[in-house]
Amino acid sequence: MGAMELTKEMFQKEKLTLEGRTIEYRAARNIVYVKYPVNPEYQNMNLFVPEAYYRNASINGYTKDTAPIFMPNEVGGYLAGQAGEPGYSRFRTEEANTIFQALEHGYVVAAPAIRGRELKDGEGRYTGKAPACIVDYKAAVRFLRCHHDAMPGDVDKIITNGTSAGGALSALMGATGNQEDYEEYLKKIGAAEAEDHIFAASCYCPITNLEHADMAYEWQFSDGLAESSVELAEKFPDYVNSLDLRNEEGEKLTLDENGNGSFKKALESVLLSSAQTALSNGVDISSQPWLTVEGQRVASVDFSEYAKYITRMKPTPAFDDFHLQTPENDLFGTEEGKARHFTEYSVKICGDEGGMADKHIVRMMNPMSYLSDIDLSDADPSGADSADAKPSDTGRVNTNVCQYWRIRHGEHDRDTSAAISAILAIKLRQSGCQVDYALPWGIPHSGDYDLQELFAWIDGICMATVNR
Repeated sequence: MGAMELTKEMFQKEKLTLEGRTIEYRAARNIVYVKYPVNPEYQNMNLFVPEAYYRNASINGYTKDTAPIFMPNEVGGYLAGQAGEPGYSRFRTEEANTIFQALEHGYVVAAPAIRGRELKDGEGRYTGKAPACIVDYKAAVRFLRCHHDAMPGDVDKIITNGTSAGGALSALMGATGNQEDYEEYLKKIGAAEAEDHIFAASCYCPITNLEHADMAYEWQFSDGLAESSVELAEKFPDYVNSLDLRNEEGEKLTLDENGNGSFKKALESVLLSSAQTALSNGVDISSQPWLTVEGQRVASVDFSEYAKYITRMKPTPAFDDFHLQTPENDLFGTEEGKARHFTEYSVKICGDEGGMADKHIVRMMNPMSYLSDIDLSDADPSGADSADAKPSDTGRVNTNVCQYWRIRHGEHDRDTSAAISAILAIKLRQSGCQVDYALPWGIPHSGDYDLQELFAWIDGICMATVNR
């Protein structure tokens, strides 16, 4: 099988039974999605289609023409992610995994492998440093558009999904469709000449906005003792205030020099909603010292006490380590494998040790870089373009940002500050995107733990456009 090849004949019938549940589908595996793969074992994808669509049947209201294409990645820690398969979950070993359940629900699944920071070529050069991971994800989307006639599924309804670093990649896919910044990298690996915007992005606990993640982490978790922790925490209000964040009523969300203010209260409101949902569902939350509960009502939340209660899990700095020891330092490393800094603060503290990553590449790994000037107020609220629209005719495509977002950061997640996902959600919502954002109660750093809710969200946004 050659690179960039896909035909209807490549799909083979398969059946899988797990825990008494059976799915029938057709599969095409190890499809290389670029002409010039650097690591072909990680620049390919597996494609799965419910068998019902080959019989002109429907599943949950979807047909072969209207079924969305669910596109999960398996990237974690910015390491290479393998092409997914239906089977048991890696983390909940007695449960069918996301791909199995997505096929069962009626989605077409495109599961790409993606290069990561540890990969090398035959000559020992590192090939998966930034921005390789997002470039590969985009190339896979372009491949699907270029070969849409070879398989069922609606290429205008591509929905990415990922967790942690994979959640960050899903966010990047949602924010950077058709962006020129990535074009030279896509051409170098021989990506298809097609568009790479997506319909919706599902992002679990995204490890993103790395240039400001250290500040946010110390703002949330600093105990005020270590000098570097205090200095980083003090920088965060200026960053927040520079974003001109506003709530849904148009009121500014800011922080004062002590790190308090309306932005902090907005986060407390999301936490309160999470706690109230848990309480209403019968969860005992009485042991949480940061909550004030009156009967069956959560009356208030103390964010500072919340941070003390869940505790920090990373040293200072959490991401741009002074000694270049984090996955993120490695992500921005050189072809020779030398890790690098990506924040001015760490470079200032450490001098020239390791050097600074290319600022343009750092920008390319941050979805916030592409949200500063967007305006989706004139976009079709369904997220669908008119029949004769060109890429520049609608707010959604012209700005390269997808209309629909689902972002989850577990209430008990300590891998990054809750402020990072909140900033992303607020900025997107402020710009006219439809954002489903929550901090689910008791959830640590993890993903795909609420698949029925995820699928309900996907169905809601897809069926709204199908039935227009």
